[in-house]
Amino acid sequence: MSHVLDPKEKQKLQDLIELLGNIRGRHTELVTVLIPAGANINLIQRQLEAEKSTASNIKSASVRKNVTSALDMIIREMKGIRATPENGLAIYCGNISDKEGVSDIQIWIYEPPKPLNVKIYRCDQEFIVEPLKEMVEVEEVYGLMVIDRQQATIGLLEGSQIKVLQKLTSGVPGKVRAGGQSSQRFHRLTEGLAKEFFRRVAEEMKRIFFDMPKLKAIMIGGPIPTKEEFLDEGQLVTKLKEKIIAIKDLGYTDEHGLELLVEASQEDIAEQELIKEKKILERFFETLGRDRKKAAYREAEVRLAIERGAADIVIMSKKWDRNKQKEFEELAANIGASVVLVGADHTDGEQFWNLTEGVGAILRFSLD
Repeated sequence: MSHVLDPKEKQKLQDLIELLGNIRGRHTELVTVLIPAGANINLIQRQLEAEKSTASNIKSASVRKNVTSALDMIIREMKGIRATPENGLAIYCGNISDKEGVSDIQIWIYEPPKPLNVKIYRCDQEFIVEPLKEMVEVEEVYGLMVIDRQQATIGLLEGSQIKVLQKLTSGVPGKVRAGGQSSQRFHRLTEGLAKEFFRRVAEEMKRIFFDMPKLKAIMIGGPIPTKEEFLDEGQLVTKLKEKIIAIKDLGYTDEHGLELLVEASQEDIAEQELIKEKKILERFFETLGRDRKKAAYREAEVRLAIERGAADIVIMSKKWDRNKQKEFEELAANIGASVVLVGADHTDGEQFWNLTEGVGAILRFSLD
């Protein structure tokens, strides 16, 4: 099951991403080592030893020295780690000095809160932080399912990553009948097998998705009319049926089918995000109009509401200053208030920005 970051965990990761993301090496001497969950740490250590001998071919003496020193430091630290932590390990090390000819080699070792799925070794002028960024960005996931009468593939869209979770096959024969079978009997047989298959797929979807805390919505794909037959006859539970936001005509029902389903559903996903933002803004404006004391806006007023523990939902425009966003996220986390970021590229978001100058809140109780 997907791990939801608690606010402190999220803040710690965001701070690390910002710190590492702002470092620029004078040369390609910043080393990123990402060790995926389940990898053999001793094997990776040996691979880094081999990279050290490759680094001895670097022409520039200072770059060669800095890269070798960084690799030495990483290997030394790895020797003290007996096994790869449950979610993998992210190691960043290199010369962060901005003065030519001066060495300041620093190391960051981070055990991520979610499983790392990529293995990376790279020397560059910047650290590779994208896989960590994805962990922060993914607060919601989308269920995927593609089906025809022969097979079904169930997957998950997490950030920009598509994961295959389950493959099922039906055993429904193709259109060619076994000798001697009447067409009616053959039809009954295939229909019975297809219905049984649809039920199995529905059960599997229930097992995977029913209690998934971050499941935002489900997309379904497949040829006409199989996907519609599945929805009619598969006995999919109401809770999951209600989460279906897209049904797409597709010819593929394997991993490639999942990719095509995500591609075809981009507008539906964007619309979902927009609906969520609009709902929270609608609630904010309604509260403001109905009971002014139960809403706060602009920096000073919202800050006061948080300090007094009155803020329930803090709403911030994505246009607002990033440092202030971070500060208010942390303040909100301290009092257990939730935080919602809204865009300014739609009418409600623009109205919110113009009124609040970037930040507003719905309150648990009035300030006076």
